[in-house]
Amino acid sequence: MIVRPAKDADVAAVAAIYGHHVLTSTGTFEETPPSEVEIAARIAAVRALRLPYLVAEDEGGRVTGFAYASVFRPRPAYRYTAEDSVYIHPDCMGRGIGKALVAEVIAACAALGVRQMIAVIGDSANAGSIGLHRSLGFGDAGVGRAFGFKFGRWVDVVWMQKTLGPGSDAPPTGDGLAL
Repeated sequence: MIVRPAKDADVAAVAAIYGHHVLTSTGTFEETPPSEVEIAARIAAVRALRLPYLVAEDEGGRVTGFAYASVFRPRPAYRYTAEDSVYIHPDCMGRGIGKALVAEVIAACAALGVRQMIAVIGDSANAGSIGLHRSLGFGDAGVGRAFGFKFGRWVDVVWMQKTLGPGSDAPPTGDGLAL
């Protein structure tokens, strides 16, 4: 497996992976898969903020998953906090791809001076994503009960948090994320 920055040529694969999760899971609260044009715009927006947007590919060059960081909230006080997202091809789940991707996202964000990484996980029953984040040192930060309604049922949101570098034990360095 290779983890690398997403390229324009990866847009179709990213859109297909994400579209599958939109249509079949509560890991995302979107209900209509975004178009490839929209996915390309989302990737460009992440890149414009100097944040990582990564893909994993197998030995055959097939994209097997993607992960990225985004601004947690757009207000300046949040400029040292980022949110991660990760989605894996349905045929490749449970192989460590998500863990490798999120670990690289964390490392890239720490290098940018990010001090807190937040995971906003759709569905408190999403054991895969919760376990993935826990295995990388994320701790529980809270649960929003019945925040979304998808597939005919109410769905929770789980927040998990990981401190990067010295966290809140020292003042931040640099300007933080471009907001």
